[in-house]
Amino acid sequence: GHKIYPGHGSRYIKSDGKSFTFLSKKSKRLHLTKRNPRKICWTVLYRRKHKKGQVEEITKKKSRKTQRFEKAVAGATINEIMAKRNQKPEVRKAQREQAIRAYKEKQKAKVSVKKPAPQPTKSKAKGGKAPKQAAGGKTTGRVGGKR
Repeated sequence: GHKIYPGHGSRYIKSDGKSFTFLSKKSKRLHLTKRNPRKICWTVLYRRKHKKGQVEEITKKKSRKTQRFEKAVAGATINEIMAKRNQKPEVRKAQREQAIRAYKEKQKAKVSVKKPAPQPTKSKAKGGKAPKQAAGGKTTGRVGGKR
């Protein structure tokens, strides 16, 4: 982190040959106890991680303003959409009610044409027999029972 000038600090050399130069006993002690420098408030790594002291780089990037672009929806052109938008609300409401009325009439016609025919009553089918009973009045298909 900080610059260590000649004649200052102490050097620590590990048995594998790596050498460390420490500015103070405090930093040496923290290194030897394997503290994470990113969690110690006064270290350079902590300040870098938590973005401390970066006054120059505060200028925000300008965000682009999104441009409105109107395009046609499936089944309608832009001109049709614009014409509908410019309509008076009374006209639009009248058209809506007329469309709803037409739809309801269509549904009524469909129901009247599609009268349900009387269904024949079903007699017992071959596979509809009751399960066979074993001796003692118990059904064979069941597993388990009273304890």
